[in-house]
Amino acid sequence: MRRQVPRTDEVVADPRLVDAQRRLGRAVVKDAVRDAQRRARNGDLAPDEVVSAVLGGLPAQLSGLRPVINATGVLLHTNLGRAPLSAAALDALIAAAGTTDVEYDLATGGRATRGRTAMEALAAAVPTAEGVHVVNNGAAALVLAATALAQGRDIVVSRGEMVEIGAGFRIPDLLVSTGARLREVGTTNRTALGDYAGAIGPDTGFLLKVHPSNFVVSGFTSAVGIAELTTLGVPVVADIGSGLLAPHPLLPDEPDASTALNDGAALVTASGDKLLGGPQAGLLLGTNAIVDRLRRHPLARALRIDKLTLAALEATLRGPATPTATALALPAAELRTRAEALASQLADKDVDATAVGSKAAIGGGGAPGVAIGSAAVSLPEEYATALRQGTPPVVGRVERGRCLLDLRTVPAATDDQLRDAVLGASSRE
Repeated sequence: MRRQVPRTDEVVADPRLVDAQRRLGRAVVKDAVRDAQRRARNGDLAPDEVVSAVLGGLPAQLSGLRPVINATGVLLHTNLGRAPLSAAALDALIAAAGTTDVEYDLATGGRATRGRTAMEALAAAVPTAEGVHVVNNGAAALVLAATALAQGRDIVVSRGEMVEIGAGFRIPDLLVSTGARLREVGTTNRTALGDYAGAIGPDTGFLLKVHPSNFVVSGFTSAVGIAELTTLGVPVVADIGSGLLAPHPLLPDEPDASTALNDGAALVTASGDKLLGGPQAGLLLGTNAIVDRLRRHPLARALRIDKLTLAALEATLRGPATPTATALALPAAELRTRAEALASQLADKDVDATAVGSKAAIGGGGAPGVAIGSAAVSLPEEYATALRQGTPPVVGRVERGRCLLDLRTVPAATDDQLRDAVLGASSRE
């Protein structure tokens, strides 16, 4: 039996493995061949099953990141990569993956400004901004601003806005790491204009307004808006977080860049992979003088984004509605119809499935406390684990002893795939 196991060169040369070698590389295929040969020598496979075993054991892709179906009802789930990119952005990524004119002027044959067309698209999306720039994420945008405008100087910020942004990272720690000094004013629940005015001195770099994007303080509270802060004669930097560029009718309390700039903010920082629906990026929008100062700072080089992000960001800004925008706007009645259809199909296969009302959330540090009407397919709790371990993995949420698959975060075109995933999980139960 051992002598009948095909040699490595014979298996690698099999026509059925040509495409796998093109996609994954010869080394990956050879490792799979050796594993199949070992199993055949141990008697676990017949010699003529080696090639089939190799094909079955090869990974679908070389990246360890696995595509999942987000059925949590959280539109911008940080652990699942936040905003899914639009088809336009995906096409732009592929086009930019090769050799591009990212810093080259095809007309003159000389060097060109990096990301010029993406910056033009961002400027067009926020016409109230005199200048725009982009770095690699929202925290980097704030760090660049603090370093360029307040290193060795004071940043005045309300105690109620000293937030933690996730994974243990805190706004105060980020700011202090730049060499700036924090002047905390007011209290956790109430801050007045006079608190800011009393803290301003010759060493003040700017006043910082931070959107508490992942929590809500209610009750006996007060805060000072950007328009009021600008009356104090010191530059105001607004970290709006969620990347909303203009007011949104469904999120009236969520701060947006256009309004902040109209209210007099000298600089607005935001994320690109949240409500904007694009790739991870830190947006800097403000006056020409300040944005140019940030753009020319040495740290800007270390924080710059690559050509793939530039391409995806531009396509997001210029293209059709993003998956995030589409999911946010879906009528609850439409989601209920889909949930009932899926539950009926599953019930016909003897799965304990029902359609139920649900509450979705924005997530990703946006619109805290906002519950969005939705609909879900309710399954027994044990499905949560089985679905995560399927192909593709499906991530739902457990609520009151049931596994809920919230359809607000599942594109309608994926419903059949979701149904099949549940049926597959059912067969493993």
